[in-house]
Amino acid sequence: MSVDVDNPAQPPADAPPPQPEPIKAIPVRHYGRWVAAIVVVGLIALLFRAFASGNVNWGAIPQYMFNADILKGLRNTLLITVLSMIIGIVLGVLLAVMRQSKNPVTSSVAWFYVWFFRGTPVYVQLFLWFNLGLVFQYIDIMPIYKDEWSDFMTPFLCALLGLGLNEAAYMAEICRAGLNAVDEGQTEAAHALGMSHAKTLRRIIVPQAMRVIVPPTGNEVINMLKTSSLVIAVQYYDLLQAAQNVGRDSGVVVEMLILAAAWYLIATTVLSIGQYYLERYYARGSSRQLPPTPLQRAKARLSGGFHRAGGAA
Repeated sequence: MSVDVDNPAQPPADAPPPQPEPIKAIPVRHYGRWVAAIVVVGLIALLFRAFASGNVNWGAIPQYMFNADILKGLRNTLLITVLSMIIGIVLGVLLAVMRQSKNPVTSSVAWFYVWFFRGTPVYVQLFLWFNLGLVFQYIDIMPIYKDEWSDFMTPFLCALLGLGLNEAAYMAEICRAGLNAVDEGQTEAAHALGMSHAKTLRRIIVPQAMRVIVPPTGNEVINMLKTSSLVIAVQYYDLLQAAQNVGRDSGVVVEMLILAAAWYLIATTVLSIGQYYLERYYARGSSRQLPPTPLQRAKARLSGGFHRAGGAA
């Protein structure tokens, strides 16, 4: 009896195909990540150790957290931030429209405004408004208002003009970028339907441009909140001024500066959350399904955990 080794037995035609062996994936080891993580954690530990060993009265921070002077300074900071941003946004939209106008006079005026206020520091502009009383003795708006400049230009008005007019130059460029991001076909279609230029801007262009305008505007609001600390130069009572006064009177100067930084962080965190949901609102038309918010993801994980626990029970 002989065996044909060259022609092995063939499997039946109806037999299932042989299954491939499972792939054993071996993850690549990233030793550099571990080294970087250890270095970062070590640096953070050294930083905490330095502050812990320093002569810092940490108990004074919660003690003065809701001090009347601190809260007054915080309220003034939020007030000047909101009013300055309102001036900046309204004037910025107007300047952006003027920049895109076919009238050479209005476009040139808008260009010069943006060039001047973006090219000079906010600190210099605040001092300029504060010291204009050395040049003008009176403010005289013939049929409306007349008063001495020193009585008219209060620290609040000086801070408001210095921050608001400077912010308008940046908002003008942000709004102009948003308007240019909308396809020209939208304007042509609106004009073909008989809409005027103003109505086209209000109903067609601006709502679509908001998706581009909102993110940098949110950054500008947060930046304005921090930049408002410069108004201490014109003697406006803000959060930083209040912290310095309380620190000087109580002898905890550094602690009050840390307290001011904590309040700034709290305010910017709240503004960042508001910016996130505002961006989601204006992004509804750009994607079919928005990603879940952190709160929705947390609820989904909790509900998933409860369902698994119920199934196991």
